[in-house]
Amino acid sequence: MELLTDIFGLLSVMLRALVLVGTMMAVGGCAFLLLLAQPLRPALAGFSDGIETRSRHILRWSALGLALVVAADAAVGLAVLEGTTELPLRDLVGAEFVVAGAVSFAAALALAAVAGRGANGLLALLSVLLLGALVATSHSAARPEERGLLLAFTALHVAGAAVWIGGLPYLVSALSKVGLRPAWALIGRRYSMMAVGSVAALLVGGVGLAVVFVGDPGGIWGTAYGLMLSSKAMMFAGLLVFGALNFRMIERALRGGPSSALRMRRFAEAEIGIGFTVLFAAASLTSLPPAVDLQDNRVTLHEIAERLEPRWPSMNTPDHGSLAIPALQAKLDSQAKAEEEAAPRAFVPGAGAPPPRNAADIAWSEYNHHWAGLIVLAVGFAALLEKTGRVPIARHWPLLFLALAVFLLVRSDPEGWPLGDIGFFESFRDPEVVQHRLLVLLVIGFAAFEWGVRTGKLKTPWTAMVFPLLTAVGAGLLLTHSHQLANIREELLIEMTHTPLALFGVAGAWARWLEIRLPEGERRLPGIVWPVCFMLVGLVLLGYRET
Repeated sequence: MELLTDIFGLLSVMLRALVLVGTMMAVGGCAFLLLLAQPLRPALAGFSDGIETRSRHILRWSALGLALVVAADAAVGLAVLEGTTELPLRDLVGAEFVVAGAVSFAAALALAAVAGRGANGLLALLSVLLLGALVATSHSAARPEERGLLLAFTALHVAGAAVWIGGLPYLVSALSKVGLRPAWALIGRRYSMMAVGSVAALLVGGVGLAVVFVGDPGGIWGTAYGLMLSSKAMMFAGLLVFGALNFRMIERALRGGPSSALRMRRFAEAEIGIGFTVLFAAASLTSLPPAVDLQDNRVTLHEIAERLEPRWPSMNTPDHGSLAIPALQAKLDSQAKAEEEAAPRAFVPGAGAPPPRNAADIAWSEYNHHWAGLIVLAVGFAALLEKTGRVPIARHWPLLFLALAVFLLVRSDPEGWPLGDIGFFESFRDPEVVQHRLLVLLVIGFAAFEWGVRTGKLKTPWTAMVFPLLTAVGAGLLLTHSHQLANIREELLIEMTHTPLALFGVAGAWARWLEIRLPEGERRLPGIVWPVCFMLVGLVLLGYRET
């Protein structure tokens, strides 16, 4: 229970993200069936049965997955509340998040049960219940001022996202069933019409919420809420670019011009990936207090400009013993020895207090980021060299990621194993350590798979997709990454350097995906974009500063 309480913040964001994904896919599937698959049934002739059957199959599994993560989310929340408030479970089951979870759980199970049948009215009703449960656990529901208006904005926002982003997997599935131009173009045009309305609702709701929750321009750059909102907006702009490209392809096909259904499918796949990352950012956003409520301790533009001022990277590391925790522990050990008592621990993971830091800790962190930047910069450069075909050894560039993984494992958390006194398993009580170790595992995973692909040792097509998928997951984790610092402004300034890493990671991941998935003659541009994104990640890391 104590360990669960320690990592609750991170776990709740992850579960909330999965609830968002599940709800979007469940509601998006219902919308796809009601607004596209069934109305187009006469025009699609022999394709309609296959499209609808597959869509209902995806919907059933999406609903079942949603029920599972909703139950897990509610169970974790109840367990933590029971452990921290010491109230009996019967007094907690009436909490709003529990009631909303129960409604969502029941609606998801009912949707899974009826997904394979007609029941159009029931599909619409269950979609409304799922969206209502989501809205009921939003910032808007917890705010007494202008609650009705905020709830309306939130409902518009999530409904637009559900129909557009949640419907994309069903669109990809439908396009895979049709190979004739008139059929895929009709599907694409109908979906584009749905997307236009969805984007309008999403924008109206999003802008309305931003005006209320951000409050003033300073809330955009001066708070964590504003930073995450800006990240969402940038990824949303990327989604709009893909949507516009698909719309042009559809119109060209309907006019009889050259076009490709395969290209539209691949672009839609990238949209799914970026859209789900936006949902992870949205989950992070719900865990943050609105900017309008944080008028103190905001970061100013002057502080941001000062932090981003270019400076030559530091390649010198302080001694481990000079870091705050080892130095404090040595002092406590010396005092305890003199008094012949057991020495207290300088830092206990999960104790609820941020670890102490000094100038050596800052230098240690900057050194880590700068050397990591050099490695990632070398990765991007070597990947570009490989594409020239003139440097055969460059195909082994994924092995540089293994070096990065070892480096991060040893140095990311110097207070714990293998350098510090805190044990390997005990260190997992610290959410920051958990995130670092997850990133290390992801780096090892895509390095191993991509090296196998580059050297021809792994020939199965799916193995090439591991690299972009794990890169996208890593980028999503960076959007939820937090630092346990006592200084809120300093923590935000550090997060501002991690957000560009996540955004470049998302762009690089899905550019690599397109390079793999697009037809042979259309891979050149994404094949250049993703190594450049990695080089930009390296440059951001080289410019990282904490002072």
